[in-house]
Parts: sequence; C-alpha cells; structure tokens
Amino acid sequence: MAEANSIRVRLVTPDKIFIDGTADSVSLPSSSGYFEVLYGHAPLLAELGAGEVTLHGGDVGDQQFFVAWGFVEVLPDRVTILAESAVRPNEINVADARQQLQYGQQLWNEAGEESRRYAEANRVIHEAEQRIASAEGAGQST
Repeated sequence: MAEANSIRVRLVTPDKIFIDGTADSVSLPSSSGYFEVLYGHAPLLAELGAGEVTLHGGDVGDQQFFVAWGFVEVLPDRVTILAESAVRPNEINVADARQQLQYGQQLWNEAGEESRRYAEANRVIHEAEQRIASAEGAGQST
C-alpha cells in the first residue's frame, strides 16, 4: 500500500516494465526540458525527451534510468512513462553513443536546405549527448 504522499510510478518500454512501484518524487525529461512530479501534481500529458528519469524515495528507492522519446502521463497520484527505450546509466555503451553522435553530426552536415533533416539530426545529436552525459555521471546537463 502506498504512503499518503507517494505517487505510483510505471516506466514501460515496448519490451519491458522497468518500474512499477511508488516514489516520493520523479524528475524526468520532456521535449521542452526537465520537470519534477510530486504527489498532487496537476494532470499533464507531455512528450518525453532524451535524458534521465530520477526516482526518489517510496518503495522504489533512489534510482535513475536513461530514457529516450515517448510520452509521460501525470495524474495527481501517478506517473506513467511510456518510453521508446530505457536503460540504467551504467549499462550505456559510451562507444556506441559516440558513434551515434558522429552520425548525427554527419546528418547535420548533409541536411542541405531541408529543415526536416536538420530536426532529425538535432534529435540524434541530442540523444547521443544525453546518453554520454548519463553514462559519465553528468546527469541532466545539456
């Protein structure tokens, strides 16, 4: 049974349920920046960005996950995070993330006049930079 000021948190990818428990607070990346959720938060539906989900307290304890893209639903007593991918920071392959960064920079250089191609390059670069920062313990740096 959840404590009075705890929120139920579910972190789900297409392959796995990573978290299904309670926490006192959840910090997560939206497409427009980080925000924190506490018990009683106003309802919100947001696009998930690339970065770290940080959980504090409750029965899940203090944990971090790197997530990339998806959606988050916030209700006063629960948070549901639907991510395309999730991994613990210590499981990130930094060499792969650096290759992803190089690929994003290549996409940027080849984008020409197409704004859609620049947007995709920015998305790839941002995710790679956040993966590297998460793996190296830098966390929520931009």
